[in-house]
Amino acid sequence: MKNVLTHTKKVILMAAVFAVTIGYANENSLNTNKNNLRATALTINNVKEGNLLSIKSENGIILYKESIEESGKYSKHFDLTELPDGNYYFELDKDVAIKVIPFTVKLNEVSFSKEEETTIFKPFLREKGDLVYITKLAIRSEPLKITVFRIDHSGSDLLHTETIKGVQNIGRVYKLKEGNYKIVCHSNNKEFTKYITI
Repeated sequence: MKNVLTHTKKVILMAAVFAVTIGYANENSLNTNKNNLRATALTINNVKEGNLLSIKSENGIILYKESIEESGKYSKHFDLTELPDGNYYFELDKDVAIKVIPFTVKLNEVSFSKEEETTIFKPFLREKGDLVYITKLAIRSEPLKITVFRIDHSGSDLLHTETIKGVQNIGRVYKLKEGNYKIVCHSNNKEFTKYITI
């Protein structure tokens, strides 16, 4: 497979990623309701209908899951004090990124650390003719493993696998023959899968 990515495409990718990054700045706040010390108010700006909000344990076990019903501003009160002592996080799964807001419960008290909040950018796949473009912003130069399978009536065959690391702006282009494919991307302990037909 041939890796083809021109300088112009890299500049366009960087501009798009910069615009997305600015859109995620200052988008959430957490407040403890003084009238009810057990309630924590989560407010997130710029959500879209269909975004997924979850509360997960540090082991990734989903404790709560909700699909956002209205675009705009999301606000809800949660009683997190009932959780056993430990580390947890809110996870907001958006179109191109996942926002992670960690918190700790200890002796029925909930604490948040703004410095530990992170944004994980998802790999973006786009098809044009027989070319498949894969891009990802890896702010901390985290690795991205890409695996391409060809799918037919008898199952799937591994065509290509590679791991890209040490770069912040990841870009790959794959030329594929006519057929059905499964592309799996692993990054930040998450798996992203897309099925395509050329």
